Amino acid sequence: MTKRSLLLALIAMLLITSLSMSAAAHAAEEIELLDSSAQIAFPGSLAFKIKVASSSEVNRIRLHYEVEKMSYARVVSEVWPKFTPGRTVVAQWSWDMRRASLPPGTTVKYWWTIEDQAGNKLVTSIQKVKFDDIRYSWQEMTEDKLTILWYKGNQTFAQKLMAGSQEALERLAKDTGVYPEKHITMYIYANSKDLQGAMIFAREWTGGTAYTEYGTIAIGVSPDNLNWGIKALAHELGHSVIHQITFSPYGNVLPTWLDEGLALHAEGEIDPYLEEWLKKAIERDRLISVRSLSSPFSAIPEEAYISYAQSQSLVDFLIKSYGKDKIFKLLMILKEGATCDEALTQVYSFDQDGLEKLWLQSLPSPGKAQTAPACDAIIMPTALSGAF
Repeated sequence: MTKRSLLLALIAMLLITSLSMSAAAHAAEEIELLDSSAQIAFPGSLAFKIKVASSSEVNRIRLHYEVEKMSYARVVSEVWPKFTPGRTVVAQWSWDMRRASLPPGTTVKYWWTIEDQAGNKLVTSIQKVKFDDIRYSWQEMTEDKLTILWYKGNQTFAQKLMAGSQEALERLAKDTGVYPEKHITMYIYANSKDLQGAMIFAREWTGGTAYTEYGTIAIGVSPDNLNWGIKALAHELGHSVIHQITFSPYGNVLPTWLDEGLALHAEGEIDPYLEEWLKKAIERDRLISVRSLSSPFSAIPEEAYISYAQSQSLVDFLIKSYGKDKIFKLLMILKEGATCDEALTQVYSFDQDGLEKLWLQSLPSPGKAQTAPACDAIIMPTALSGAF
């Protein structure tokens, strides 16, 4: 090929490329974005709305959205909202949180794909909306990896909650080697009624909860109930931190006795009320097997108390007898997908049955562990109900 032929071929290629780019730009301009918005109606719904215009009839609209949370796989949801086709159209879709509720402060990313009869296509830029509880005027305080949001109580109130929370993190780090990897945001509602109003299908006894995948805690603490609030917040922080460091793609579930025992340990000194329940369980031969405590606890109050008391004692036994390095290793092996028995055996050379035997031997007056029978329900005191 001569130099002249090569030059002509190059010019032709550049011309074709230029025309293609021009045509693509023209096609993109055929659909015009007039408006895109999201409206929060916390906690019930999150509504998305778009308005577009085109020189040809718009006949396809899709909404794409993605929730920001801990995940090992990207999950993008799609919705095909109903609308009347035309050259100027409005489409909207409302996410009903009764089907999949989000905690306060959750960030949702969303974008739209619009197509018309002429084959034009427009993909909007990504927008973000924070699904926040806009019913209250929140104050904010941040320290290291913790943020506190509150609307009732003075600065001292928030500072004491923050100090107690930092002490809980230090306690966990000192005794178990764990520390939050991601930021944790704590929403402090003025009371349990306000908290329950921020939840879908809330139970009447709910006083606080940790949304571990979202790095969020929501709890009801009045300024005149500060001491309870500090302990309850420490408890939920325990859950949040432990779930952060054990989160994995294997879908492993921590045994409940370990999860709750570590959360109780984050509170500080052994709860004397639960300690008394443990003594009663020993005296009455009503201890629950460790294997049974791996599953969710009973809803029967007396059995629940015994379950929490034993969990507190079991974790305290492991920490005091074998140190923080081993319990940290236990959590890391569980993160890798091992069963509870496998992880215990690798770290301590005994399984759950062996743990139960050694733990019973450490008690002042050990009873024979057995599944506790059904019993009359008793009312769970407010001081404890919100923490679990």
